[in-house]
Amino acid sequence: MYATWPCPLPDGTAGEEMVLGFDRARQQRVLVIPPLFDEANKFRHQIVEIMRRVDAQDIDCFLPDLPGCNESIAPLPAQTIAGWRAATAAAATHFAATHVFAVRSGGWLVPDTLPGWVYAPVKARQVLRGMLRARSLAAREAGVSESSEDLLAEGREKGLTLAGWDLGAPLIRELDEGEFAASPAAIPIEQGEVGGKPLWLRAENDDDPAQADALAAILIAGLGVE
Repeated sequence: MYATWPCPLPDGTAGEEMVLGFDRARQQRVLVIPPLFDEANKFRHQIVEIMRRVDAQDIDCFLPDLPGCNESIAPLPAQTIAGWRAATAAAATHFAATHVFAVRSGGWLVPDTLPGWVYAPVKARQVLRGMLRARSLAAREAGVSESSEDLLAEGREKGLTLAGWDLGAPLIRELDEGEFAASPAAIPIEQGEVGGKPLWLRAENDDDPAQADALAAILIAGLGVE
């Protein structure tokens, strides 16, 4: 299930990244784009469970690492949303994806050419502000004064470590300024359709079989699989 794929890098070369795939050369092939930053950890198990359910219905699916993420050895501070979008588009071509399923901030990276779904889409600035607030609150508990405004100004100029992620200044500026709306061909899935408490609001990393069932069912029905 694990393999490597040739991922384009910002300098024009290509590097090897890991991919988790269920590939039996079937007609329907879904590219899976996980959320970025801290939510990537919260959703890793859940996404794999969704993929297992989709695979059981004779649908191929692929979860590629992007540069600087998960098992990648590419330097995270050098990454940008634009670079990740290029990498995702390359992955869609490499795996001959017919559809895409993105989670949360993964929706920012959806290739315009693919139909599919974005689960619980979120705005870039909302994610950035949340990470800034979390760092500011942690600093306050440690007796250090760091306002979100001051942190943002520093991050836009020099980069910043947020939620354990070393983000470069270009990426901070993209998050602060960009909209990154998913393609109109990507159908939003709201939490109300899935039920239960969202994983990103839980204190610890978790999975939820009932929610995995619901999300997989939406994809399977949308792909016309009975």
